[in-house]
Amino acid sequence: MKVLPSASLLAAVLLLTGCMYPQEERSRNHGPNQEQLDRVQSAVDQFHENRGVLPIATRDADTPIFQRYPIEFSQIVPSYMSEPPGNAFENGGDYLYVLTHVEEEPQAGLIDLGTTSTIQELERNIHDYRAQHDYAPVDEIVGNELLLLDFDALGYEEPPTVASPFHPDHRLPLLYTTQGDVIIDYSLDIEYYVEEYGADSIDDEDLRWLLVEHAPFVPAYSMPQKQSGGDIVFFDEESGEEISQAAE
Repeated sequence: MKVLPSASLLAAVLLLTGCMYPQEERSRNHGPNQEQLDRVQSAVDQFHENRGVLPIATRDADTPIFQRYPIEFSQIVPSYMSEPPGNAFENGGDYLYVLTHVEEEPQAGLIDLGTTSTIQELERNIHDYRAQHDYAPVDEIVGNELLLLDFDALGYEEPPTVASPFHPDHRLPLLYTTQGDVIIDYSLDIEYYVEEYGADSIDDEDLRWLLVEHAPFVPAYSMPQKQSGGDIVFFDEESGEEISQAAE
């Protein structure tokens, strides 16, 4: 599994409709905004209809699905939008605009860049630790591809978490993969959305898509998760085999 460095993530671009945003309004655009998302969606749809391709930056095929298709606003600004939305990274905002369902009906969504900074800091600390000790600070193995980090060894007073973009009260734990990537465990969000909407409300075993279906965000820095025996577990998308139960 390959997780994009945030520098690559921030290379995507966003789009606006035909009217300019006043500076005072832009300063308020640091939260998710459905109107702005709809405008981006409309611009993407028009571009796609006219050109037959999508306005996205090129990423490797092994890039995680929710980070694979960042919108490249330079392709649609100013022809389809006057400028990127105020809440877009390209305009000083807190979100990266990406596409999902690109083979069917492309859907615009948001990556919360607040999670990116937390992951970056943790990855720097892991890198520094490995430079000194020649091994990763692993506390325990929680699956055949997932590890729980020794946060004490990394100098944390308590395990770092990220604020969920899907639920205001959820703090989400971080895990480490055997490939050397930090990932977010979205189990709390998935459990909540399963209770709200039902697991069979999406046509996919991977319950991360339930989050995408009912929220403007995408679960970046993640691995496939499904229900098994009443629990939310990680699984290998190709084989369908369980990797581990989610972190406690």
